[in-house]
Amino acid sequence: MQYSHKFSAVIHKEGDWYVSWCPELDIASQGKDVEEAIANLKEAVELYLGDEDTVIAEGNSVFTTTFEVSYDKNSSPVST
Repeated sequence: MQYSHKFSAVIHKEGDWYVSWCPELDIASQGKDVEEAIANLKEAVELYLGDEDTVIAEGNSVFTTTFEVSYDKNSSPVST
């Protein structure tokens, strides 16, 4: 039986490699460019999901946003 599911990919550069990470499943891969990193992540997720014992948690969605911080290199962090 064929299934389809949409997942998130977070990508960042580490040295010469692009690292791709699927936060819903906590699976990562890498590639020499963004396209290869995503393709390799897709392959890793497909292999993971192909295991008959794998279950996708319901409601396991990811929310991403941005935030801004201000800091001074010469001061100690503020604790609350």
